[in-house]
Amino acid sequence: MPGTSPSLADIDEIAHEPGQEFVESTNVWQFMQEYGIDDYEELIARTTTDLEDEPDSGVDWFWDELVDYLGIEFDEAYDEVRDDSEGPQFTDWYPGGELNIAHNVVDRHAAVDAERRNTVATIWEGEHGDVREITYHELHRQSNRVANALEERGVGTGDTVGLYMPMVPEVVSILYGCFKVGAIAVPIFSGFGVDAAATRIADAEPTVLFTGDGFYRRGDPVFLKSAADEAITAAGHVEHTIVFDRLGSSSGARSVSERRSGPGGSRERTNEHEIPWTDDRDEWWADAVGAADDEYETKSLASDQESMLLYSSGTTGKPKGIVHTHAGALVQPAKEVHFGMDLKPSDRFFWVSDIGWMMGPWTVIGTHTFGGTVFMYEGAPDYPEPDRFWSMIDRHKLTQFGISPTAIRALRKHGDDWLEGHDLSSLRVLGSTGEPWDPESWHWFHENVGNGEAPIINISGGTEICGCFLMPLPIQPLKPCTLGGPGLGMDIDIVDREGNSVKADTERGYLVARDSCPSMTKSLWSGDDRYLEEYWSTFDDLWDHGDWAQTDDDGFWFLHGRADDALNVAGRKVGPAEVEGALIDHEAVTQAAAIGAPDDTTGTAVVAYVVLEDGSEETDDLREDLRAQVGEELGKPFRPREVLFVDEFPKTQSGKIIRRAIQATYTGEDLGDMSSIENPDALAELEDAR
Repeated sequence: MPGTSPSLADIDEIAHEPGQEFVESTNVWQFMQEYGIDDYEELIARTTTDLEDEPDSGVDWFWDELVDYLGIEFDEAYDEVRDDSEGPQFTDWYPGGELNIAHNVVDRHAAVDAERRNTVATIWEGEHGDVREITYHELHRQSNRVANALEERGVGTGDTVGLYMPMVPEVVSILYGCFKVGAIAVPIFSGFGVDAAATRIADAEPTVLFTGDGFYRRGDPVFLKSAADEAITAAGHVEHTIVFDRLGSSSGARSVSERRSGPGGSRERTNEHEIPWTDDRDEWWADAVGAADDEYETKSLASDQESMLLYSSGTTGKPKGIVHTHAGALVQPAKEVHFGMDLKPSDRFFWVSDIGWMMGPWTVIGTHTFGGTVFMYEGAPDYPEPDRFWSMIDRHKLTQFGISPTAIRALRKHGDDWLEGHDLSSLRVLGSTGEPWDPESWHWFHENVGNGEAPIINISGGTEICGCFLMPLPIQPLKPCTLGGPGLGMDIDIVDREGNSVKADTERGYLVARDSCPSMTKSLWSGDDRYLEEYWSTFDDLWDHGDWAQTDDDGFWFLHGRADDALNVAGRKVGPAEVEGALIDHEAVTQAAAIGAPDDTTGTAVVAYVVLEDGSEETDDLREDLRAQVGEELGKPFRPREVLFVDEFPKTQSGKIIRRAIQATYTGEDLGDMSSIENPDALAELEDAR
């Protein structure tokens, strides 16, 4: 989890203190009252530790009790909470039980006598301002049509189905339709280019791929079908491509020609682009899904039946196919949305993501478990102006808003004026993930977007657990940048190189899990060997998550970037995030990225790229100030050999800085697949770094 690393000395003061009225309104407080739990410390202990004087405690007790408490419905009761006879690496959760995610997230809410049948399940806004609302009744019928369309094309339990889709409401019904038939959904980020998509298709081997003719980004169409076709040619396996018509290209000669207006005012534009078509493979959504029967009996599946194959982002190496189950991918997001994000029946939940990232399925599954409303947005965060998010929060009265720290840093640079005139008072809870914060941006988010009242639920876990190892709760006071503490039911620790706990000593160490959880990947799609090597080979029976972590004297948890990214300078190691944090401490710097470069004397030298605050001048004196600041905070060996100025960093569409692109550009290595990049012009700027 790359990013800036705040010094604990800079974030030692409580910045958010929830009022008692707010605390007593939260879902987690209600849970504590139900089970006679007095405070946060007891809550974490009861849900993660087998306490001698408390029979209702421990991981098994919590995950068993959680099923009934959250109203999760099993078709067949499980025999026991888990079977870990083969060790934590291969724990079988809820063995003997049968259920289906789709029943829990849509079927039961759409039943004829269901209270939420006509509640809006999904609100979608396109980049040009068009809005669609889908009720649970409508979502149910559409999911059934997807299920029938899949079975008509030979898809059954255990088969993979690709989703290389634009961010339109139909992605939810595709996901749920896959669950209904027992197929394994394989979401692929819509921003990926041919190579990245082909890698995932080749690995997962789906015979059916859902895609779209395209989508809109920064006002212009992005033609997705062309990339899908090239990826299929490279990867093989796909026999049926079902194409959703987002751009209006299903009529006529399958070319796009449009006239549109939106938030940026009216515009007339003709886009002529021939949509490639293979008659014996390609079908329009309206023909394949729209014409299918809207009744389907959802399958009852074993708890450990695979539900999703989620791939790691691939920005740091070959992507890993991460296998999730129906039980695990349901209970974990439901738990976190209910307790961490404090979802209420009337809430409207928005997390900036794509269905191809973990947070996309996490959001819809977690929210729809309780019959809540998910808000989805198609386009860029600053289109047509930098106030797009603030405008949507105001217009749709959104209540939860999750976003990456990098995206907030970018929006913060546009200034506070863009927030003026927008009522953000509907927001109750803020969220963030993807990388560590810097204190200034955290404060800006809390005070300007959250009005100094909404807690920032800053979470860390990942695709591997479809959820969070660390997650603050809304009842907690917060320090800037903190991740609070372990999530409920998550036995998390910080250890040294020998695997000894250093959490109580407030020493920096490796973030590990001492126990399994229901949503932990059951293995990797490529096999058990890589799974064991990636996560279980560093320590005995400990899951090594790969992050540097630390607690402070008050028990608040913080992350300091990836432990496996350490720069070895003359035999001394430092994390890039530590260098970046020291640079961002300077008032002139808004973003930083540190890399290691070959050096004849020290083996590796630190090279720093920085983005300056508006109004700051790029001078040699500033370079020396920045070098000195790193030396003072981290020691002279870690002073950057060079400080280079750029206006922006290459980022993914989810807001993460692609640091391997920075490294490769500096060293002259092959950039590799850059299809996930949001701003390709930034690559050229790296070449001309000042």
